[in-house]
Amino acid sequence: MKKDLNTTICEETVFERVYNKYSKDLYSFLYYKYGTQFNPNDKVQDAFVKLWHNCKKVTLHKAKSFLFTVANNMMLNEAKHQKVVLKHQGALVKKDYTNETPEFLLEKEEFLERYNKVLSSLSEEQRVAFMLSKAEGKKHSEIADLLGITQKMVEYRIYSAFNILKKELEGFKIK
Repeated sequence: MKKDLNTTICEETVFERVYNKYSKDLYSFLYYKYGTQFNPNDKVQDAFVKLWHNCKKVTLHKAKSFLFTVANNMMLNEAKHQKVVLKHQGALVKKDYTNETPEFLLEKEEFLERYNKVLSSLSEEQRVAFMLSKAEGKKHSEIADLLGITQKMVEYRIYSAFNILKKELEGFKIK
């Protein structure tokens, strides 16, 4: 038994025995853990190639542990690599389609035209206050400071602009 522990894997017959003993188990382990997407058969072969290259460092009783660890690490590295590849492919592929119907897109465009027309018909004071509030997200106190008017005046201008938009555009709502 002592001789078996010190037997070098570099001998062809010993290596063949190790291959025959562990290759199917290693494949099954990788297949059940990761599926076929990362080629478990290739990883088994690569693990045995690594074992052959490190045959002087790995003893016979540590061969199984070495093979399973190396093959598992190869699969994990492949999975990480695929994540990076997918991330970069996603960055390169631009979405050139929408789930919106042509009718919806046309209605949206027509509504935007009507909205801009009504917005341009507002007085400058109403339009400026409304746009600062709704488009830029400024608070009423900030708008009052910018325009040099009271906060009540800002609220009045925004309220009156909103009422005009609501009257001119059916279904117009703002959050």
